[in-house]
Amino acid sequence: MASPVYFVIGLVTWPAVRGLYRLRAQGLEYLPESGFVLAANHVSNFDPWALGIPLWPHRQLRFMAKAELFNPLFTPILNGGGAFKVRRGEGDLEAMRTAMRLARDGEIVVMFPEGTRQKKGLKKRHVARAHSGAARIALSAGVPLVPAAISGTDRLLRLGPLRVAYGPPVDLGPFEGQDTKTAAEGATEQLMVRIEELHAGL
Repeated sequence: MASPVYFVIGLVTWPAVRGLYRLRAQGLEYLPESGFVLAANHVSNFDPWALGIPLWPHRQLRFMAKAELFNPLFTPILNGGGAFKVRRGEGDLEAMRTAMRLARDGEIVVMFPEGTRQKKGLKKRHVARAHSGAARIALSAGVPLVPAAISGTDRLLRLGPLRVAYGPPVDLGPFEGQDTKTAAEGATEQLMVRIEELHAGL
């Protein structure tokens, strides 16, 4: 169940997300009932709402937020909203351990393998390799790795429709027994293919 803060945030924003932005979700039947890592493309700071509202109020998303945001004023809100600290750029092992523990405890841990948000209208000559943290957490915690795709969160001012697609968990079996780095990289490649396929269908 959602925390009181998360419930209130969902209650206040649900009418706009479902009504004004006409959020539609598909693939909910693929989501495990136990804990898992949910990995999606990243185009907007509004992405967590698009991912989370279809599951509200029965399930709450947990996600990393940069440590600088956790001050005496915002910490209670961030904690209640599902966030936990990460020191970006430092390979924060504590945040990884927290994510693994939450997933093992039945929580949904959201990760964005692309790292930073996509820049609309810009095509990079060289696209950086996706971060393998989502796959690493899922493999280490022994939980499913679920792909998802989001569309429309970069067009909020135009009131464009929001679309979300969740897919079946990535088969992590072929990567078991490999060293952690190799397994995470291989699983991430499969994950990104699945995310792209889901996005193409939105």
